[in-house]
Amino acid sequence: MKVPVGFLEKLWSFLSFLPYFFLLFILGLLKAAIIGPIVVGIILTANSAVIIGLWPAHFLWTLYCVVRTKRIGPVLKIVVLIALPGPLILWPIVGILVSLLGGIGYGFFTPLIATFEAVGENVANKCYHCFVDGSLSTIRGSCMAVQDFTDFCFHSYFSFMDELSEKVPKDEKPIDIKLSKLPSCLLASLIGVPVDTLLISALALWKSPFMLFKGWKRLLEDLIGREGPFLETVCVPFAGLAILLWPLGVIGAIVAAIISSFFLGLYAGVIVHQEDSLRMGLAYIVSVISLFDEYVNDLLYLREGSCLPRPSYRQNMNSNQERKKSGDNDNNDLRIRREGSLNAKLVSERSRTLKKAIQQYKPVQVWDWLFKSCEVNGRILLRDGLIDIKDIEECIMRGNCKKLGIKLPAWSILQCLIASAKSNSSGLMISDDLELTRMNSPRDKVFDWFIAPLLIMKEQIKKLQLDTHEEISLKKVVMEVKNEKPEDWDNSGFPSGDNVRKAQLQAIIRRLQGIVASMSRIPTFRRRFRNLVKMLYIEAIQAKISADHIGGIIKSSYGSIDSIKSGGDIKDRDETVDVSRQKKHEVADLV
Repeated sequence: MKVPVGFLEKLWSFLSFLPYFFLLFILGLLKAAIIGPIVVGIILTANSAVIIGLWPAHFLWTLYCVVRTKRIGPVLKIVVLIALPGPLILWPIVGILVSLLGGIGYGFFTPLIATFEAVGENVANKCYHCFVDGSLSTIRGSCMAVQDFTDFCFHSYFSFMDELSEKVPKDEKPIDIKLSKLPSCLLASLIGVPVDTLLISALALWKSPFMLFKGWKRLLEDLIGREGPFLETVCVPFAGLAILLWPLGVIGAIVAAIISSFFLGLYAGVIVHQEDSLRMGLAYIVSVISLFDEYVNDLLYLREGSCLPRPSYRQNMNSNQERKKSGDNDNNDLRIRREGSLNAKLVSERSRTLKKAIQQYKPVQVWDWLFKSCEVNGRILLRDGLIDIKDIEECIMRGNCKKLGIKLPAWSILQCLIASAKSNSSGLMISDDLELTRMNSPRDKVFDWFIAPLLIMKEQIKKLQLDTHEEISLKKVVMEVKNEKPEDWDNSGFPSGDNVRKAQLQAIIRRLQGIVASMSRIPTFRRRFRNLVKMLYIEAIQAKISADHIGGIIKSSYGSIDSIKSGGDIKDRDETVDVSRQKKHEVADLV
Protein backbone atom coordinates (compact mmCIF):
# COMPACT_ATOMS: atom_id res chain seq x y z
CA MET A 1 0.00 0.00 0.00
CA LYS A 2 1.06 3.62 -0.51
CA VAL A 3 2.09 5.53 2.58
CA PRO A 4 0.84 9.16 2.52
CA VAL A 5 3.61 11.69 1.97
CA GLY A 6 3.14 15.40 2.45
CA PHE A 7 0.71 17.47 4.49
CA LEU A 8 -2.27 17.29 2.13
CA GLU A 9 -2.06 13.54 1.61
CA LYS A 10 -1.73 12.94 5.33
CA LEU A 11 -4.67 15.26 6.02
CA TRP A 12 -6.85 13.48 3.44
CA SER A 13 -5.83 10.09 4.86
CA PHE A 14 -6.82 11.27 8.33
CA LEU A 15 -10.18 12.72 7.25
CA SER A 16 -11.11 9.65 5.21
CA PHE A 17 -10.28 7.47 8.18
CA LEU A 18 -12.68 9.23 10.58
CA PRO A 19 -16.06 7.94 9.23
CA TYR A 20 -14.67 4.42 8.96
CA PHE A 21 -13.45 4.52 12.54
CA PHE A 22 -16.57 6.07 14.09
CA LEU A 23 -18.88 3.52 12.45
CA LEU A 24 -16.83 0.68 13.93
CA PHE A 25 -16.63 2.46 17.29
CA ILE A 26 -20.40 3.02 17.53
CA LEU A 27 -21.08 -0.60 16.55
CA GLY A 28 -18.60 -1.81 19.17
CA LEU A 29 -20.21 0.38 21.83
CA LEU A 30 -23.67 -1.02 21.00
CA LYS A 31 -22.39 -4.58 21.29
CA ALA A 32 -20.62 -3.74 24.56
CA ALA A 33 -23.82 -2.16 25.95
CA ILE A 34 -25.74 -5.37 25.21
CA ILE A 35 -23.12 -7.98 26.12
CA GLY A 36 -21.47 -6.13 29.01
CA PRO A 37 -24.29 -6.37 31.59
CA ILE A 38 -24.73 -10.08 30.85
CA VAL A 39 -21.02 -10.75 31.37
CA VAL A 40 -20.92 -8.65 34.56
CA GLY A 41 -23.91 -10.54 35.93
CA ILE A 42 -22.36 -13.94 35.20
CA ILE A 43 -18.92 -13.16 36.63
CA LEU A 44 -20.10 -11.16 39.64
CA THR A 45 -22.85 -13.57 40.70
CA ALA A 46 -20.87 -16.78 40.23
CA ASN A 47 -17.59 -15.52 41.71
CA SER A 48 -19.37 -13.95 44.68
CA ALA A 49 -21.14 -17.23 45.41
CA VAL A 50 -17.83 -19.12 45.29
CA ILE A 51 -16.03 -16.55 47.47
CA ILE A 52 -18.72 -16.35 50.13
CA GLY A 53 -19.44 -20.08 50.12
CA LEU A 54 -15.80 -21.09 50.54
CA TRP A 55 -14.72 -18.23 52.81
CA PRO A 56 -15.22 -20.13 56.12
CA ALA A 57 -13.25 -23.10 54.78
CA HIS A 58 -10.48 -20.85 53.43
CA PHE A 59 -10.29 -18.91 56.71
CA LEU A 60 -10.07 -21.93 58.99
CA TRP A 61 -7.90 -24.07 56.71
CA THR A 62 -5.37 -21.28 56.18
CA LEU A 63 -4.92 -20.79 59.92
CA TYR A 64 -4.75 -24.55 60.47
CA CYS A 65 -2.06 -25.06 57.81
CA VAL A 66 0.02 -22.16 59.10
CA VAL A 67 -0.13 -23.61 62.63
CA ARG A 68 0.75 -27.07 61.37
CA THR A 69 3.54 -26.23 58.93
CA LYS A 70 7.17 -26.97 59.70
CA ARG A 71 8.46 -24.71 56.93
CA ILE A 72 8.04 -21.59 59.09
CA GLY A 73 9.85 -21.03 62.37
CA PRO A 74 8.01 -20.25 65.63
CA VAL A 75 8.66 -16.48 65.71
CA LEU A 76 7.63 -15.92 62.09
CA LYS A 77 4.65 -18.21 62.59
CA ILE A 78 3.37 -16.07 65.47
CA VAL A 79 3.80 -12.91 63.37
CA VAL A 80 1.93 -14.47 60.45
CA LEU A 81 -0.89 -15.71 62.68
CA ILE A 82 -1.30 -12.23 64.16
CA ALA A 83 -1.29 -10.48 60.75
CA LEU A 84 -3.25 -13.12 58.78
CA PRO A 85 -6.84 -12.52 60.01
CA GLY A 86 -6.87 -9.01 58.48
CA PRO A 87 -6.32 -10.12 54.84
CA LEU A 88 -8.59 -13.12 55.32
CA ILE A 89 -11.44 -10.91 56.53
CA LEU A 90 -10.90 -8.46 53.65
CA TRP A 91 -10.69 -11.23 51.04
CA PRO A 92 -14.47 -11.45 50.31
CA ILE A 93 -14.71 -7.66 49.86
CA VAL A 94 -11.62 -7.47 47.65
CA GLY A 95 -12.59 -10.59 45.67
CA ILE A 96 -16.10 -9.34 44.91
CA LEU A 97 -14.81 -5.87 44.00
CA VAL A 98 -12.18 -7.30 41.64
CA SER A 99 -14.80 -9.58 40.08
CA LEU A 100 -17.03 -6.57 39.46
CA LEU A 101 -14.24 -4.51 37.89
CA GLY A 102 -12.97 -7.49 35.90
CA GLY A 103 -16.45 -8.25 34.62
CA ILE A 104 -16.96 -4.63 33.55
CA GLY A 105 -13.60 -4.50 31.80
CA TYR A 106 -13.97 -7.86 30.07
CA GLY A 107 -17.64 -7.38 29.14
CA PHE A 108 -17.09 -3.89 27.73
CA PHE A 109 -13.70 -4.00 26.01
CA THR A 110 -13.80 -7.51 24.53
CA PRO A 111 -16.78 -6.87 22.19
CA LEU A 112 -15.35 -3.44 21.33
CA ILE A 113 -11.92 -4.79 20.39
CA ALA A 114 -13.42 -7.79 18.57
CA THR A 115 -15.33 -5.37 16.33
CA PHE A 116 -12.09 -3.78 15.20
CA GLU A 117 -10.34 -7.13 14.84
CA ALA A 118 -13.09 -8.25 12.44
CA VAL A 119 -11.77 -5.84 9.78
CA GLY A 120 -8.26 -7.29 9.95
CA GLU A 121 -6.54 -9.20 7.23
CA ASN A 122 -7.33 -12.86 6.51
CA VAL A 123 -10.92 -12.29 7.70
CA ALA A 124 -13.55 -13.29 5.16
CA ASN A 125 -16.96 -11.61 5.18
CA LYS A 126 -15.83 -8.68 7.34
CA CYS A 127 -19.31 -7.12 7.57
CA TYR A 128 -20.76 -10.30 9.10
CA HIS A 129 -17.93 -10.68 11.61
CA CYS A 130 -18.20 -7.02 12.67
CA PHE A 131 -21.67 -7.76 14.02
CA VAL A 132 -21.09 -11.30 15.31
CA ASP A 133 -17.56 -11.36 16.73
CA GLY A 134 -17.28 -10.63 20.43
CA SER A 135 -20.89 -11.50 21.27
CA LEU A 136 -21.38 -15.17 22.12
CA SER A 137 -17.61 -15.67 22.41
CA THR A 138 -17.47 -13.06 25.21
CA ILE A 139 -20.29 -14.78 27.10
CA ARG A 140 -18.54 -18.14 26.73
CA GLY A 141 -15.31 -16.52 27.87
CA SER A 142 -17.01 -15.21 31.01
CA CYS A 143 -18.25 -18.71 31.80
CA MET A 144 -14.73 -20.08 31.36
CA ALA A 145 -13.39 -17.31 33.61
CA VAL A 146 -15.84 -18.38 36.31
CA GLN A 147 -14.83 -22.01 35.85
CA ASP A 148 -11.13 -21.14 36.13
CA PHE A 149 -11.75 -19.03 39.23
CA THR A 150 -13.71 -21.88 40.79
CA ASP A 151 -10.89 -24.30 40.00
CA PHE A 152 -8.43 -21.94 41.65
CA CYS A 153 -10.52 -21.69 44.82
CA PHE A 154 -11.24 -25.41 45.01
CA HIS A 155 -8.05 -26.95 43.65
CA SER A 156 -5.13 -24.51 43.54
CA TYR A 157 -5.68 -23.00 46.97
CA PHE A 158 -5.92 -26.34 48.77
CA SER A 159 -2.94 -27.61 46.78
CA PHE A 160 -0.85 -24.68 48.01
CA MET A 161 -1.99 -25.25 51.58
CA ASP A 162 -1.29 -28.98 51.39
CA GLU A 163 2.23 -28.28 50.18
CA LEU A 164 2.72 -25.80 53.00
CA SER A 165 1.62 -28.27 55.67
CA GLU A 166 3.30 -31.42 54.33
CA LYS A 167 6.46 -32.84 55.87
CA VAL A 168 9.77 -31.19 55.04
CA PRO A 169 13.12 -32.93 54.47
CA LYS A 170 15.43 -33.21 57.46
CA ASP A 171 18.11 -31.07 55.84
CA GLU A 172 15.71 -28.20 55.10
CA LYS A 173 15.75 -25.40 57.64
CA PRO A 174 12.51 -23.56 58.43
CA ILE A 175 12.17 -19.90 57.48
CA ASP A 176 12.27 -17.79 60.62
CA ILE A 177 13.23 -14.38 61.92
CA LYS A 178 15.13 -13.46 65.05
CA LEU A 179 13.01 -12.11 67.87
CA SER A 180 15.53 -9.34 68.53
CA LYS A 181 15.13 -8.04 64.98
CA LEU A 182 11.34 -8.05 65.02
CA PRO A 183 10.75 -4.59 66.58
CA SER A 184 13.10 -2.84 64.13
CA CYS A 185 11.55 -4.71 61.18
CA LEU A 186 8.06 -3.68 62.20
CA LEU A 187 9.18 -0.10 62.77
CA ALA A 188 10.77 0.09 59.31
CA SER A 189 7.63 -1.30 57.67
CA LEU A 190 5.39 1.06 59.62
CA ILE A 191 7.50 4.01 58.45
CA GLY A 192 8.00 2.73 54.89
CA VAL A 193 4.37 2.05 54.02
CA PRO A 194 3.00 5.61 54.53
CA VAL A 195 6.16 7.38 53.28
CA ASP A 196 6.62 5.32 50.11
CA THR A 197 2.91 5.15 49.36
CA LEU A 198 2.55 8.92 49.64
CA LEU A 199 5.69 9.91 47.71
CA ILE A 200 5.49 7.23 44.98
CA SER A 201 1.81 8.07 44.43
CA ALA A 202 2.73 11.75 44.18
CA LEU A 203 5.46 10.94 41.64
CA ALA A 204 3.07 8.83 39.60
CA LEU A 205 0.50 11.64 39.53
CA TRP A 206 3.20 14.18 38.68
CA LYS A 207 4.50 12.12 35.73
CA SER A 208 1.04 11.07 34.47
CA PRO A 209 0.54 14.19 32.23
CA PHE A 210 3.87 13.43 30.54
CA MET A 211 2.74 9.84 29.95
CA LEU A 212 -0.63 11.00 28.63
CA PHE A 213 0.63 13.59 26.14
CA LYS A 214 3.69 11.64 25.02
CA GLY A 215 1.46 8.64 24.29
CA TRP A 216 -1.05 10.74 22.40
CA LYS A 217 1.72 12.44 20.42
CA ARG A 218 3.26 9.13 19.37
CA LEU A 219 -0.09 7.55 18.47
CA LEU A 220 -1.17 10.57 16.41
CA GLU A 221 2.15 10.61 14.57
CA ASP A 222 1.85 6.91 13.75
CA LEU A 223 -1.79 7.31 12.73
CA ILE A 224 -1.36 10.30 10.44
CA GLY A 225 1.99 9.21 9.01
CA ARG A 226 1.05 5.49 8.86
CA GLU A 227 4.28 4.58 10.59
CA GLY A 228 5.24 2.03 13.20
CA PRO A 229 2.53 -0.50 13.98
CA PHE A 230 -0.08 1.45 11.99
CA LEU A 231 1.60 1.11 8.61
CA GLU A 232 -1.01 -1.30 7.30
CA THR A 233 -4.56 -0.15 6.62
CA VAL A 234 -6.13 -2.86 8.77
CA CYS A 235 -4.20 -1.57 11.80
CA VAL A 236 -5.31 2.04 11.44
CA PRO A 237 -8.65 1.63 13.31
CA PHE A 238 -6.73 0.34 16.32
CA ALA A 239 -4.79 3.62 16.35
CA GLY A 240 -8.01 5.56 16.85
CA LEU A 241 -9.17 3.12 19.50
CA ALA A 242 -5.81 3.34 21.28
CA ILE A 243 -6.00 7.16 21.23
CA LEU A 244 -9.44 7.11 22.87
CA LEU A 245 -8.51 4.46 25.44
CA TRP A 246 -5.03 5.79 26.25
CA PRO A 247 -6.25 7.82 29.31
CA LEU A 248 -7.55 4.57 30.78
CA GLY A 249 -4.08 3.10 30.35
CA VAL A 250 -2.58 6.06 32.17
CA ILE A 251 -5.10 5.68 35.01
CA GLY A 252 -4.28 1.97 35.21
CA ALA A 253 -0.56 2.79 35.47
CA ILE A 254 -1.23 5.23 38.32
CA VAL A 255 -3.34 2.68 40.20
CA ALA A 256 -0.65 0.01 39.71
CA ALA A 257 1.99 2.39 41.06
CA ILE A 258 -0.11 3.20 44.14
CA ILE A 259 -0.75 -0.49 44.85
CA SER A 260 2.90 -1.47 44.36
CA SER A 261 4.09 1.37 46.59
CA PHE A 262 2.40 -0.30 49.57
CA PHE A 263 4.42 -3.49 49.08
CA LEU A 264 7.62 -1.55 48.36
CA GLY A 265 7.26 0.21 51.69
CA LEU A 266 6.48 -3.07 53.43
CA TYR A 267 9.71 -4.55 52.03
CA ALA A 268 11.73 -2.20 54.23
CA GLY A 269 11.22 -4.65 57.09
CA VAL A 270 12.80 -7.40 54.99
CA ILE A 271 15.83 -5.17 54.31
CA VAL A 272 16.22 -4.55 58.04
CA HIS A 273 16.18 -8.29 58.75
CA GLN A 274 18.62 -9.10 55.95
CA GLU A 275 21.08 -6.35 56.80
CA ASP A 276 20.48 -6.42 60.59
CA SER A 277 20.35 -2.63 60.56
CA LEU A 278 17.47 -0.21 61.00
CA ARG A 279 19.53 2.46 59.26
CA MET A 280 19.68 0.32 56.09
CA GLY A 281 15.91 -0.08 56.17
CA LEU A 282 15.42 3.69 56.42
CA ALA A 283 17.92 4.14 53.58
CA TYR A 284 15.90 1.72 51.47
CA ILE A 285 12.71 3.75 52.10
CA VAL A 286 14.42 6.80 50.58
CA SER A 287 16.27 4.91 47.86
CA VAL A 288 13.25 3.08 46.46
CA ILE A 289 11.61 6.44 45.66
CA SER A 290 14.64 7.40 43.57
CA LEU A 291 14.60 3.99 41.86
CA PHE A 292 10.93 4.42 40.96
CA ASP A 293 11.60 7.92 39.60
CA GLU A 294 14.46 6.63 37.43
CA TYR A 295 12.30 3.76 36.14
CA VAL A 296 9.53 6.19 35.12
CA ASN A 297 12.04 8.51 33.43
CA ASP A 298 13.43 5.64 31.38
CA LEU A 299 9.92 4.48 30.50
CA LEU A 300 8.86 7.94 29.29
CA TYR A 301 12.25 8.77 27.64
CA LEU A 302 12.80 11.69 30.00
CA ARG A 303 16.16 12.63 31.52
CA GLU A 304 18.36 9.76 32.63
CA GLY A 305 18.62 8.93 36.29
CA SER A 306 16.88 10.79 39.09
CA CYS A 307 17.56 13.98 41.02
CA LEU A 308 16.32 12.36 44.23
CA PRO A 309 18.84 10.99 46.76
CA ARG A 310 19.69 7.31 46.64
CA PRO A 311 21.56 6.15 49.74
CA SER A 312 23.05 2.67 49.81
CA TYR A 313 20.90 0.13 51.66
CA ARG A 314 23.17 -2.93 51.37
CA GLN A 315 26.21 -3.37 53.59
CA ASN A 316 26.71 -7.14 53.95
CA MET A 317 27.55 -7.75 50.31
CA ASN A 318 31.07 -8.37 49.11
CA SER A 319 32.40 -5.22 47.49
CA ASN A 320 33.79 -7.13 44.51
CA GLN A 321 30.51 -8.93 43.93
CA GLU A 322 28.62 -5.68 44.29
CA ARG A 323 30.93 -3.95 41.81
CA LYS A 324 30.67 -6.84 39.39
CA LYS A 325 26.89 -6.98 39.70
CA SER A 326 26.66 -3.22 39.23
CA GLY A 327 28.84 -3.46 36.13
CA ASP A 328 26.73 -6.28 34.74
CA ASN A 329 23.56 -4.31 35.38
CA ASP A 330 25.03 -1.25 33.70
CA ASN A 331 26.06 -3.33 30.69
CA ASN A 332 22.63 -4.95 30.52
CA ASP A 333 20.90 -1.58 30.79
CA LEU A 334 23.14 -0.16 28.08
CA ARG A 335 22.53 -3.15 25.82
CA ILE A 336 18.77 -2.98 26.40
CA ARG A 337 18.71 0.73 25.63
CA ARG A 338 20.71 0.22 22.47
CA GLU A 339 18.44 -2.60 21.37
CA GLY A 340 15.38 -0.47 22.21
CA SER A 341 16.69 2.45 20.17
CA LEU A 342 17.63 0.10 17.33
CA ASN A 343 14.17 -1.45 17.32
CA ALA A 344 12.63 2.03 17.35
CA LYS A 345 14.70 2.95 14.30
CA LEU A 346 13.74 -0.26 12.55
CA VAL A 347 10.07 0.43 13.15
CA SER A 348 9.85 4.18 12.62
CA GLU A 349 12.65 5.07 10.18
CA ARG A 350 12.43 1.98 7.98
CA SER A 351 8.64 1.72 8.43
CA ARG A 352 8.77 -1.94 9.30
CA THR A 353 5.61 -3.51 10.67
CA LEU A 354 5.36 -5.54 13.83
CA LYS A 355 4.93 -8.72 11.81
CA LYS A 356 8.40 -8.32 10.29
CA ALA A 357 10.06 -8.05 13.68
CA ILE A 358 11.26 -11.04 15.65
CA GLN A 359 8.26 -13.18 16.47
CA GLN A 360 7.60 -13.27 20.19
CA TYR A 361 5.69 -16.32 21.33
CA LYS A 362 2.82 -15.67 23.70
CA PRO A 363 2.31 -17.79 26.83
CA VAL A 364 -0.92 -19.16 25.38
CA GLN A 365 0.97 -20.51 22.35
CA VAL A 366 3.38 -22.50 24.53
CA TRP A 367 0.42 -23.52 26.70
CA ASP A 368 -1.35 -24.86 23.57
CA TRP A 369 1.77 -26.80 22.62
CA LEU A 370 1.92 -28.47 26.03
CA PHE A 371 -1.66 -29.78 25.82
CA LYS A 372 -1.24 -30.80 22.20
CA SER A 373 1.87 -32.74 23.19
CA CYS A 374 -0.03 -34.34 26.09
CA GLU A 375 -2.78 -35.34 23.66
CA VAL A 376 -0.35 -37.03 21.26
CA ASN A 377 1.62 -38.75 24.03
CA GLY A 378 -1.59 -39.80 25.77
CA ARG A 379 -2.64 -41.74 22.67
CA ILE A 380 0.79 -43.37 22.47
CA LEU A 381 0.75 -44.35 26.15
CA LEU A 382 -2.76 -45.78 25.75
CA ARG A 383 -1.57 -47.84 22.82
CA ASP A 384 1.47 -49.07 24.77
CA GLY A 385 -0.61 -49.95 27.83
CA LEU A 386 1.14 -47.51 30.18
CA ILE A 387 -2.22 -45.76 30.63
CA ASP A 388 -5.49 -47.69 30.81
CA ILE A 389 -9.17 -46.86 31.07
CA LYS A 390 -9.11 -47.29 34.85
CA ASP A 391 -6.58 -44.46 35.21
CA ILE A 392 -8.76 -42.19 33.09
CA GLU A 393 -11.96 -43.15 34.92
CA GLU A 394 -10.27 -42.53 38.26
CA CYS A 395 -9.30 -39.05 37.08
CA ILE A 396 -12.78 -38.21 35.74
CA MET A 397 -14.98 -39.84 38.38
CA ARG A 398 -12.92 -39.48 41.57
CA GLY A 399 -10.74 -36.49 40.67
CA ASN A 400 -7.55 -38.47 41.38
CA CYS A 401 -5.43 -37.23 38.47
CA LYS A 402 -1.99 -37.63 40.05
CA LYS A 403 -0.79 -40.13 37.43
CA LEU A 404 -2.32 -38.41 34.42
CA GLY A 405 -2.15 -34.80 35.63
CA ILE A 406 1.51 -34.95 36.71
CA LYS A 407 3.23 -37.80 34.93
CA LEU A 408 1.74 -37.32 31.46
CA PRO A 409 2.80 -33.64 31.14
CA ALA A 410 6.16 -34.48 32.76
CA TRP A 411 6.80 -37.18 30.15
CA SER A 412 5.77 -34.80 27.34
CA ILE A 413 8.17 -32.11 28.55
CA LEU A 414 10.94 -34.68 29.07
CA GLN A 415 10.57 -35.80 25.45
CA CYS A 416 10.94 -32.17 24.39
CA LEU A 417 14.09 -31.81 26.50
CA ILE A 418 15.61 -34.98 25.03
CA ALA A 419 14.84 -33.88 21.46
CA SER A 420 16.26 -30.40 22.13
CA ALA A 421 19.44 -31.87 23.65
CA LYS A 422 19.99 -34.22 20.70
CA SER A 423 19.49 -31.43 18.16
CA ASN A 424 22.00 -29.12 19.91
CA SER A 425 19.30 -26.47 20.10
CA SER A 426 19.97 -23.28 22.04
CA GLY A 427 16.40 -23.41 23.33
CA LEU A 428 13.53 -25.90 23.37
CA MET A 429 12.32 -27.66 20.23
CA ILE A 430 8.57 -27.52 20.81
CA SER A 431 7.94 -28.84 17.29
CA ASP A 432 9.84 -29.72 14.12
CA ASP A 433 9.91 -26.13 12.87
CA LEU A 434 9.50 -24.11 16.08
CA GLU A 435 12.22 -23.39 18.60
CA LEU A 436 11.59 -21.58 21.88
CA THR A 437 14.66 -19.57 22.94
CA ARG A 438 15.38 -16.76 25.36
CA MET A 439 15.04 -14.30 22.47
CA ASN A 440 11.52 -15.30 21.38
CA SER A 441 10.15 -16.68 24.65
CA PRO A 442 7.20 -14.84 26.24
CA ARG A 443 8.19 -11.72 28.16
CA ASP A 444 6.42 -12.89 31.26
CA LYS A 445 8.18 -13.17 34.63
CA VAL A 446 5.94 -15.97 35.90
CA PHE A 447 6.37 -17.87 32.64
CA ASP A 448 10.15 -17.44 32.86
CA TRP A 449 10.12 -19.25 36.20
CA PHE A 450 9.08 -22.39 34.30
CA ILE A 451 11.28 -21.94 31.18
CA ALA A 452 14.62 -21.17 32.87
CA PRO A 453 14.79 -24.48 34.85
CA LEU A 454 13.86 -26.42 31.70
CA LEU A 455 16.79 -24.91 29.81
CA ILE A 456 19.13 -25.98 32.64
CA MET A 457 17.70 -29.51 32.63
CA LYS A 458 18.14 -29.69 28.87
CA GLU A 459 21.86 -29.00 29.27
CA GLN A 460 22.08 -31.67 31.98
CA ILE A 461 20.41 -34.23 29.69
CA LYS A 462 22.75 -33.20 26.88
CA LYS A 463 25.77 -34.03 29.05
CA LEU A 464 24.31 -37.45 29.93
CA GLN A 465 24.08 -38.45 26.21
CA LEU A 466 21.21 -40.92 26.53
CA ASP A 467 21.11 -43.80 24.08
CA THR A 468 18.00 -45.19 22.37
CA HIS A 469 17.38 -47.95 24.92
CA GLU A 470 17.56 -45.51 27.81
CA GLU A 471 15.11 -43.15 26.13
CA ILE A 472 12.62 -45.98 25.60
CA SER A 473 13.03 -47.19 29.18
CA LEU A 474 12.48 -43.68 30.55
CA LYS A 475 8.87 -43.76 29.32
CA LYS A 476 8.07 -46.70 31.60
CA VAL A 477 10.11 -45.26 34.46
CA VAL A 478 8.33 -41.90 34.38
CA MET A 479 4.83 -43.39 34.16
CA GLU A 480 5.09 -46.38 36.50
CA VAL A 481 7.88 -45.69 39.02
CA LYS A 482 7.54 -43.30 41.96
CA ASN A 483 11.07 -41.79 41.59
CA GLU A 484 11.20 -40.90 45.28
CA LYS A 485 14.25 -43.02 46.25
CA PRO A 486 17.19 -44.45 44.28
CA GLU A 487 15.94 -47.96 45.12
CA ASP A 488 12.73 -47.35 43.15
CA TRP A 489 14.64 -48.02 39.91
CA ASP A 490 16.08 -51.37 40.96
CA ASN A 491 13.36 -53.44 39.24
CA SER A 492 12.44 -50.88 36.58
CA GLY A 493 14.49 -52.50 33.82
CA PHE A 494 16.54 -49.38 33.15
CA PRO A 495 19.50 -50.54 31.00
CA SER A 496 22.24 -48.48 32.67
CA GLY A 497 23.90 -49.85 35.79
CA ASP A 498 25.57 -46.57 36.71
CA ASN A 499 23.99 -45.44 39.99
CA VAL A 500 25.26 -41.87 39.57
CA ARG A 501 23.61 -41.68 36.14
CA LYS A 502 20.35 -43.04 37.58
CA ALA A 503 20.44 -40.51 40.43
CA GLN A 504 20.93 -37.65 37.97
CA LEU A 505 17.98 -38.78 35.86
CA GLN A 506 15.85 -39.28 38.96
CA ALA A 507 16.62 -35.73 40.08
CA ILE A 508 15.62 -34.37 36.66
CA ILE A 509 12.34 -36.32 36.67
CA ARG A 510 11.50 -35.23 40.24
CA ARG A 511 12.15 -31.61 39.33
CA LEU A 512 10.02 -31.95 36.20
CA GLN A 513 7.17 -33.37 38.23
CA GLY A 514 7.52 -30.50 40.69
CA ILE A 515 7.31 -27.99 37.84
CA VAL A 516 4.21 -29.72 36.47
CA ALA A 517 2.66 -29.72 39.96
CA SER A 518 3.14 -25.95 40.06
CA MET A 519 1.69 -25.63 36.54
CA SER A 520 -1.38 -27.61 37.59
CA ARG A 521 -2.28 -24.82 40.03
CA ILE A 522 -2.70 -22.35 37.18
CA PRO A 523 -6.49 -22.08 36.77
CA THR A 524 -6.65 -22.78 33.02
CA PHE A 525 -4.60 -25.98 33.41
CA ARG A 526 -7.31 -27.89 35.23
CA ARG A 527 -10.06 -26.97 32.76
CA ARG A 528 -8.01 -27.81 29.68
CA PHE A 529 -6.65 -31.02 31.16
CA ARG A 530 -10.16 -32.19 32.01
CA ASN A 531 -11.15 -31.72 28.37
CA LEU A 532 -8.03 -33.64 27.31
CA VAL A 533 -8.82 -36.54 29.66
CA LYS A 534 -12.41 -36.73 28.42
CA MET A 535 -11.21 -36.94 24.84
CA LEU A 536 -8.74 -39.70 25.73
CA TYR A 537 -11.53 -41.53 27.56
CA ILE A 538 -13.79 -41.47 24.51
CA GLU A 539 -10.99 -42.72 22.28
CA ALA A 540 -10.07 -45.47 24.76
CA ILE A 541 -13.69 -46.64 24.98
CA GLN A 542 -14.07 -46.58 21.21
CA ALA A 543 -10.84 -48.53 20.80
CA LYS A 544 -12.05 -51.11 23.31
CA ILE A 545 -15.43 -51.33 21.59
CA SER A 546 -13.73 -51.80 18.22
CA ALA A 547 -11.53 -54.55 19.66
CA ASP A 548 -14.57 -56.27 21.22
CA HIS A 549 -16.43 -55.85 17.94
CA ILE A 550 -13.65 -57.53 15.94
CA GLY A 551 -13.41 -60.29 18.52
CA GLY A 552 -17.19 -60.74 18.41
CA ILE A 553 -17.16 -61.01 14.64
CA ILE A 554 -14.41 -63.62 14.74
CA LYS A 555 -16.22 -65.53 17.48
CA SER A 556 -19.54 -65.24 15.63
CA SER A 557 -17.91 -66.39 12.42
CA TYR A 558 -16.50 -69.49 14.08
CA GLY A 559 -19.92 -70.14 15.66
CA SER A 560 -21.65 -69.80 12.30
CA ILE A 561 -19.25 -72.22 10.64
CA ASP A 562 -19.80 -74.73 13.42
CA SER A 563 -23.55 -74.34 13.13
CA ILE A 564 -23.44 -74.80 9.39
CA LYS A 565 -21.38 -77.91 9.83
CA SER A 566 -23.83 -79.23 12.42
CA GLY A 567 -26.83 -78.18 10.36
CA GLY A 568 -27.94 -75.45 12.80
CA ASP A 569 -29.18 -71.92 12.05
CA ILE A 570 -26.75 -69.04 11.41
CA LYS A 571 -26.64 -66.52 14.31
CA ASP A 572 -27.38 -62.86 13.82
CA ARG A 573 -24.02 -61.15 13.26
CA ASP A 574 -25.46 -57.65 13.67
CA GLU A 575 -25.95 -58.12 17.42
CA THR A 576 -22.38 -57.07 18.20
CA VAL A 577 -22.73 -53.92 16.08
CA ASP A 578 -25.91 -52.91 17.93
CA VAL A 579 -24.20 -53.39 21.29
CA SER A 580 -21.23 -51.33 20.11
CA ARG A 581 -23.46 -48.48 19.00
CA GLN A 582 -25.30 -48.54 22.32
CA LYS A 583 -22.03 -48.34 24.26
CA LYS A 584 -20.82 -45.41 22.18
CA HIS A 585 -24.02 -43.48 22.94
CA GLU A 586 -23.63 -44.25 26.65
CA VAL A 587 -20.03 -42.94 26.62
CA ALA A 588 -21.08 -39.76 24.84
CA ASP A 589 -23.85 -39.14 27.37
CA LEU A 590 -21.48 -39.80 30.28
CA VAL A 591 -18.82 -37.35 29.08
